[in-house]
Amino acid sequence: MHSFVYQGMPSRVVFGAGKLYSLADEIERLGARRALILTTPQQQALGQRIADLLGERSAGIYPKAVMHVPIEVAQAARAEAARLNADCCVAIGGGSTIGLGKAIAMDSGLPILAIPTTYAGSEMTTIYGLTENRLKKTGHDPRVLPKTVIYDPELIVSLPAGISAASGMNAMAHAVEALYAKDANPVISLMAEESIRALAGSLPEVVRTPQDVQARGRSLYGAWLAGICLGSVGMAIHHKLCHTLGGTFNLPHAQAHAAVLPHAAHYNHKAAAEPLARAARALGGQHAEEVGSLLFELNHQLGIEQALSAIGLPDDGPAETARIACASPYYNPRPFEQEAIESMLTRALHGHPPA
Repeated sequence: MHSFVYQGMPSRVVFGAGKLYSLADEIERLGARRALILTTPQQQALGQRIADLLGERSAGIYPKAVMHVPIEVAQAARAEAARLNADCCVAIGGGSTIGLGKAIAMDSGLPILAIPTTYAGSEMTTIYGLTENRLKKTGHDPRVLPKTVIYDPELIVSLPAGISAASGMNAMAHAVEALYAKDANPVISLMAEESIRALAGSLPEVVRTPQDVQARGRSLYGAWLAGICLGSVGMAIHHKLCHTLGGTFNLPHAQAHAAVLPHAAHYNHKAAAEPLARAARALGGQHAEEVGSLLFELNHQLGIEQALSAIGLPDDGPAETARIACASPYYNPRPFEQEAIESMLTRALHGHPPA
């Protein structure tokens, strides 16, 4: 048995169908009285539903969250929270909205209560990201970890199948990389393998029958575990590449993660053979060298667009992404090799399977 360090995250999780209606009680547990409700423009109606549910505990709705948390949006949201004298934030949505809550918390210390409506996993982490001048910078700060997370599968039955699929594969990327992280440990590896198994088994059902609350619950369970993985250990080449693709080319976050994951896993399959064999077994295979193909086939089964060119990456994108990533690499079991990464991303650009 290898030596290891495990640090649990101090957050409260409330999981189950209908748990949205415990929101007021959870705000009271935080000792808060004026909650600023954060959403994207597309989910403003859901924000209004939350405001109606909270009544006088609602300080207002801020429906301006967008992908990759541009610094200008973060600054405007901080000013609005101060203007309304909010003493907590309720972030309902995916990574964009929860990321905006984190940007407010990092500046003001306001506690966050997160209600995920995708499988992004940000709600279980101390990781934040801000984009300025086309570069996305990430970091860790314990102030940004949501104090309470409510997972209610009834809230995600309306999430379109295509978005559900990509968001679920984004979550799976957290679990896959946790298996070969520099600070991997037995507890997180167990969660990662269970997450991969739960997501691989439930996402096809979600795509076939989006209104199936049971399937949604299993997928949300897998995403919760993946979020714990993301918040507990470091990530590697896959996340570095996707952060670069998002910050530099403004590619949609979940779709980029889904398309890159098979290639990043294949890139590491020799250097991380033992952990990726666990991922292969959770996906229905046996050996590490199968992981890239298994993930590519799962993407295909879910109807996910696998060509980065189709979601906005230009022809010179692979070379530029490889250059930026290699200039400041994350830990990875296989060293960052600029030529190999550019070749890998070129295959992803055209939607080809991992080499």
